[in-house]
Amino acid sequence: MRSYELVSIFPTEEELFRVGKESVAAELVKQGAQNIKEEDMGDRPLAYPIRKKVRGHYILFSMQFPGENVDATEKVFKLNPNILRYLFVRADA
Repeated sequence: MRSYELVSIFPTEEELFRVGKESVAAELVKQGAQNIKEEDMGDRPLAYPIRKKVRGHYILFSMQFPGENVDATEKVFKLNPNILRYLFVRADA
C-alpha cells in the first residue's frame, strides 16, 4: 500500500457537510484505506462557483491506500452530490 492524500470540498451547510464527510470516510474504509487521518482545513471561498456555491469546506485525508482502488473510489465520489470536488494525490516521501 502507498501513502495517499485526498482533499475534498464539501458544501458549507452543516448537514450537507456532515453527510458528505461521513460518506467519504466510509467509502475510504470500504475500499481498504488504513491509518486515515483527517485535517479540517476550514471554510474557504472557492476560486469559481461550483454548483452555484461560492464557499466550500475543505478536509484533507491522509492514509495508506491500495492504488488499484483509486479509480473505483473516484467513481463513487463523482456520483455523490455532497462532494463538490476531490483530488487524490500519491504522497511519496
